[in-house]
Amino acid sequence: MTNTVFSYGESHCRSVGCIVDGVPPGMKLDESDIQPQMTRRRPGQSAITTPRDEKDRVEIQSGTEFGVTLGTPIGMRVLNENQRPKDYGNSTMDLYPRPSHADWTYLEKYGVKASSGGGRSSARETIGRVAAGAIAEKYLRLSHGIEIVAFTSAIGHEHLYPPTKEHPTPSTNPEFLALIDSITREEVDAHLPVRVPNNETQKRMENLIAEFRDKHDSIGGTVTCVIRNCPSGLGEPCFDKLEASLAHAMLSIPATKGFEIGSGFGGTKVPGSIHNDPFIVAPAAATANQTGAAAAGYSRPKLTTKTNNSGGIQGGISNGAHIYFTVGFKPPATIGQAQETVQYNESSGVLEAKGRHDPCVVPRAIPIVESMAALVIMDAVMAQSARMMARSLLPPLPNVISVKDAAQADADARAEQQMVMEEKPANASP
Repeated sequence: MTNTVFSYGESHCRSVGCIVDGVPPGMKLDESDIQPQMTRRRPGQSAITTPRDEKDRVEIQSGTEFGVTLGTPIGMRVLNENQRPKDYGNSTMDLYPRPSHADWTYLEKYGVKASSGGGRSSARETIGRVAAGAIAEKYLRLSHGIEIVAFTSAIGHEHLYPPTKEHPTPSTNPEFLALIDSITREEVDAHLPVRVPNNETQKRMENLIAEFRDKHDSIGGTVTCVIRNCPSGLGEPCFDKLEASLAHAMLSIPATKGFEIGSGFGGTKVPGSIHNDPFIVAPAAATANQTGAAAAGYSRPKLTTKTNNSGGIQGGISNGAHIYFTVGFKPPATIGQAQETVQYNESSGVLEAKGRHDPCVVPRAIPIVESMAALVIMDAVMAQSARMMARSLLPPLPNVISVKDAAQADADARAEQQMVMEEKPANASP
């Protein structure tokens, strides 16, 4: 059983949305479970986002009855209420593929493209992802106590935790580790409009975005995301390792250009003696004891790691520690500055793009990153749950012992060897 999502819609069509198949039956669900993330993603939130005024009100069309999931496909729709295709239907915009946009590549692939906005490459497409991710998040929270929180970690050259010689990667920085251990969405949203959980950094980043906006330019940045209370054993080696699935999901988001997990690229500057994560006995997790998984007998991991440079995944499989990663977003491609480029007919010219666009997508990308993370973990949980259920129906193999039994057998063997050594005569030959 898998959780399958089909999104539909373009930037300026009548509606956008998705169909989600594979949601378990019997879960309470209505629009109020989905709307908060939709509102966090919507345009027009502040002076440093696009002025397009969409309310992004989600409507559940199918798959629930009396506020309970039926186990059948869930259809969701959001009307495009403030689309302005005329911004794109002028003599200038029709002549040029926008630099670093998808106009040219979509035309090359399909032989036709949407004449307004970015079509399927527009960020409006991510509405379906966020709606589907909100459903996955609710299930993961109820079943395993999983928490997913993302925040802005860099805008241009401004970093929340800039790399230093002592800490070339945030994974060795105690302040960063303390942050991802406790950060909540409420704390992130208390630092609008940039959503970076630090007052001084927030102001610098906001000013930097405003500076590029006023120059009719754009700027990129990074989003860091943490997944807490994730069970161990998730991931499907070798080609669908958990970090590979996360990278695939994140790099499918419009405008993404990079992905790193755990220590990331900064970890290449750390020696193995520091980078290795020693194992320790895991403390009890109070939140997990109240979940459906605990009630069903799914135990929490008995071990965890003293450090977490691995980012909660080893060998492509979750180890029960916090999973954290960072996603890089490029500067938005559509800017108001005049750009020398080439028309579709191969003649040179100057493009001054029109329309309403974000000078930086990072603050609005945060719920999208959270949603895609939820969809990946949902798939992994369902795959592992199916495997564990199938295994539980088989009779135990006589020649296979558990980790606990293996440890006891090892201890017994050592005790027997010690006893033999103590009983051995002192003058006996070796």
